[in-house]
Amino acid sequence: MPHADRAEVHVEAMSSLPPPRAFNSEPTPWFLRRGYLIAAAIVLVGVVALVALTRGGNKVAAQNPADAAPLVTALPAGRSPYTMTVSFTGAIVARYDMPIGVDVDAGRIAAILVEVGDHVRQGQVLARLDTSVIAPQVASLRAALEQNKAEAKLAEADYRRAAAIAGSVGALSKEEVDKRQSTVATSAARVKAAEAQLAEAEARLGRTAIRAPADGVVLTRTAEVGQAVMPGSGPLFRLARGGDIEMRAQVAEQDLPRLKVGQTAEVRVTGVATPFTGKLRLLAAVIDPQTRLGEVRVTLPHDPNLRPGAFARGEARVGSDVRPIVPQTALLSDTRGSYVLIVPEDGHVQRREVHVGGAQPTGIVIDRGLDGNERVVTTAGAFLHEGEFVRVAPPRDAT
Repeated sequence: MPHADRAEVHVEAMSSLPPPRAFNSEPTPWFLRRGYLIAAAIVLVGVVALVALTRGGNKVAAQNPADAAPLVTALPAGRSPYTMTVSFTGAIVARYDMPIGVDVDAGRIAAILVEVGDHVRQGQVLARLDTSVIAPQVASLRAALEQNKAEAKLAEADYRRAAAIAGSVGALSKEEVDKRQSTVATSAARVKAAEAQLAEAEARLGRTAIRAPADGVVLTRTAEVGQAVMPGSGPLFRLARGGDIEMRAQVAEQDLPRLKVGQTAEVRVTGVATPFTGKLRLLAAVIDPQTRLGEVRVTLPHDPNLRPGAFARGEARVGSDVRPIVPQTALLSDTRGSYVLIVPEDGHVQRREVHVGGAQPTGIVIDRGLDGNERVVTTAGAFLHEGEFVRVAPPRDAT
């Protein structure tokens, strides 16, 4: 029976295999079992504590809902005295800025006799043009004038002799006497023409000396030795007549009526710590329709630190008043304009539109919008929302 034999062989083969081992049949060490128990206990205790803390916190929040509101600093705006001022910016300029150049004749600069910053007198020579051409012409015309004068004297003497003997027998005829008289007139005309030519040449020679038209201070110099100049080529020097310096500035249209000619203004110049005291000497008669600004001019004292072209800031006191003043950090702005946040007694934040009247060292002056009794949020107002409930921190000096 071949099938039975095969079955017996299979059974015998299976019985010869080693018995299978059970999965994780070996016992767990005692120290691992103890660690697992400790970890589980710790987790359980943490969960219980967290639940208790959450329930307790919810109970406290439910009992005191105000404690969860943001804590802000809000102070009464109050009303403080302040000095009203008008501020303006501009530049330092010469009150009378005089450009100096060549008037009629062209030439080449031969010498420069002054420098920027020099004080000069009226008529003082600032520079000289080359005279190598005009000087010989003047000398020649002077010689010609002298010659014409000598000839005129001879003609005059000849005419007098002829006139003296005109009535004598055998003397010169009337025609001869008249001829000598005509020669005298011609000689005199030649003298006048020579004098005119000489005067013109001397004037040209005089214009080769470029002179100061008035007392003052040299502001700029563009002239250089060897430079060719001609009429219309631009100024060679600029002179501050009398050395007078002033500030020219632009003032807002609404501030211009608050200023008056003669009132004192304080001017500060970049780089100079000490302010300069001046007086308003001129207010604009018109307002620029594009910028809505008007010009003011402030007379300033003579000082080497006041240099034309320097940037300057001016301020004029125009009165005093009592207004609410808030910290700069309290003022906010958006597309609707400037505003502050106030905290009424109910603790809900309110927005209050305000109009700024100026700045003081102590804060921002509020012209309109506050009466001074409101509590204004001084810091972090941008993080609050209108209508939000907040808590006001007590003052620092409170016990």
